[in-house]
Amino acid sequence: MATTDVATRLVQVGGGRVLTVDIAGPPEGEVILVHHGSPGSRLLYGPAIADAAARGARLVGYDRPGYGGSTRLPGRAVADVVADLRAIAAALGVERLVTWGLSGGGPHPLACAALAPDLVAAVATFASVGPLGVEGLDFPGEMGELNVESFRLVLEDPAAAAAQDDADAEELVRLDVEGLLAEWESILSPPDRAVLAGEAGLFVVDSLRLGLAPGAAGYSDDNLAFTRPWGFDPADIAVPCLVLQGDQDLMVPPAHGEWLARRVPGATLRRSDDGHLSLLGEVADVHEWLLAVLRAEREVSSTG
Repeated sequence: MATTDVATRLVQVGGGRVLTVDIAGPPEGEVILVHHGSPGSRLLYGPAIADAAARGARLVGYDRPGYGGSTRLPGRAVADVVADLRAIAAALGVERLVTWGLSGGGPHPLACAALAPDLVAAVATFASVGPLGVEGLDFPGEMGELNVESFRLVLEDPAAAAAQDDADAEELVRLDVEGLLAEWESILSPPDRAVLAGEAGLFVVDSLRLGLAPGAAGYSDDNLAFTRPWGFDPADIAVPCLVLQGDQDLMVPPAHGEWLARRVPGATLRRSDDGHLSLLGEVADVHEWLLAVLRAEREVSSTG
């Protein structure tokens, strides 16, 4: 299957909202739902599409509310993703799925695992941000300067932070890969600079342009949601969970992944010498792990 073979559809959610969803892979394949970074979009990474298809699975991405073609949900909490999850699953006609999220997308599969275990068989996070104000996690510790300043402004002056997000969005949608490398200089470790120079860099640029096309509302809502109560406790997760964390990550430092792995019962923590975005190189292993859980569960169900 070509990596460009992607179908886009609109999914209705309660309250008149619409989600814009991209779907790639065999029509009857198991569903791997992807939660994009912050900022980002429903755009699916080519190598991830190809890997999922080779395993007989569908890869599904969606714009979080306020991004791309999805209706904004002002004041949303991380836990509000569960309504979107259920709407997407119903539209696709699936009763069980697996899901992963990258960076600012990371808390969202965790919410799905905690609050919708009837639907979610297993979850994985790539460099997920942890919650603010919890014991044992220094939220901004070891973050690069750009992220430290961004979260400081969200906490001290949300209105000013939203205005800054608007200005940042206007700039990000105009940047090419070289411009992005310069803009993110303080939060890119050597592995991330290397990976952005290749296919992943073009993907990130395209994803930012798509997600921020309507403005920065989704990005601002994400930042607020991360710094407020998430609406669930990761300790309530009872499905298998894989936490990936790069030791050279300057966007979301290792302490975040370590905290999540301690908090989620039975979670598996995989550390590597990666940065942040370079963790995308692990997507094939994550797909293999997620689908193994889903298929083993199905096997037990069919023989039980």
